[in-house]
Amino acid sequence: MAKPNRIFLIGPMGAGKTTIGKQLAQALGMSFNDTDLEIQRRTGVDIPTIFEYEGEEGFRQREQQVIDELTQVDNQVLATGGGAVLRAENRQHLSARGIVFLLACSAQQQYERTYRDRNRPLLQTDDPLQRLKNLMAVREPLYLSTADYTVSTEGRSAASVANEILGIIRS
Repeated sequence: MAKPNRIFLIGPMGAGKTTIGKQLAQALGMSFNDTDLEIQRRTGVDIPTIFEYEGEEGFRQREQQVIDELTQVDNQVLATGGGAVLRAENRQHLSARGIVFLLACSAQQQYERTYRDRNRPLLQTDDPLQRLKNLMAVREPLYLSTADYTVSTEGRSAASVANEILGIIRS
């Protein structure tokens, strides 16, 4: 395939979208953006604060606007938040405007990668592993319907996943 102009990474929290996205962007000579980081930059506060004051719905509204804007930027790799696929508009923009890679891993792997992270408001619960399983049950069909390719990050280094994606892009 010709080198894509826009590469979008979707998948659950802890799948490695930001880390892998940065490596991909560097290898391809593209810019890197992250929807969560962009929302934080625009609001001047962290994600938990947005959830505290605006709730998940307020955050999702901000996320939708950022995805609409950033999916129109050329020559970039874009990492999305884990819940970006919840809104049909986001799925449509991602699918129509670039090549979409689902970075997939188990709930257990997600838990191992995120349980210490206090910047994940959906995991501030008595049983974060069960919450991850519940989120995956809702989101996985949406991820699969949006993705052009699925790449497992389970037990893998970011470099090996980035190399697999580069191989797909270059084939």
